[in-house]
Amino acid sequence: KILFDPTPSIINIPPQTAIKTGDHPPIYSKQYSSSYEDQEIKVQETQKLLERGQIEESTSPWSSPIVLVKKKNKTMRFCIDYRRLNAITIKNAFPLPRIEEIFDQLSDAVYYTKFDFKSGYFQVPLSKEDRAKTAFSTRDNHYQFTVLPQGITNGPATFQRLINHILGPAGWKYALAYIDDVIIYSKTFEEHLAHLNEICGILKNARFRLN
Repeated sequence: KILFDPTPSIINIPPQTAIKTGDHPPIYSKQYSSSYEDQEIKVQETQKLLERGQIEESTSPWSSPIVLVKKKNKTMRFCIDYRRLNAITIKNAFPLPRIEEIFDQLSDAVYYTKFDFKSGYFQVPLSKEDRAKTAFSTRDNHYQFTVLPQGITNGPATFQRLINHILGPAGWKYALAYIDDVIIYSKTFEEHLAHLNEICGILKNARFRLN
């Protein structure tokens, strides 16, 4: 039940560093102009993030603009345009699994279970140094993320390194992670139950939340 608890959680690891920019001075981008209705959405979404502890008020000299992206169901997705920040970020070379290698590894298994992390990035604590670089503004306040935000260039590599470490020896034996998805695979039903029990215990101890 804890794994599927809808309450937002931050996993039990040290804060992560994902935005190394060397000695580059802070980048400030003005917010994009938007309608009153869109401004209201920005304020509402920001309030939700604040209540969940995923952002905090900021005095950072860094700032990236908010963008609202229309989803298929006509609602708006709250995003930050980190393109200028990404351009000066030193890229993390940690590898993502190759899809063909994943399929090859899964080919002999009979039983499969896939887990999807609930807002996986938002479960990863961010270092204080990095928090300032994630800053953004609404019409009446300035904020920064306390967790790994969507849209930063090193997000996938940071999350992949983290989940590989957490899976430990199980990785590439009966559990595979591709960023924020985990697949457990086994040849027999009995093995699969044992593998599921082990991986669920690992994720529970780390305080992950799953969909």
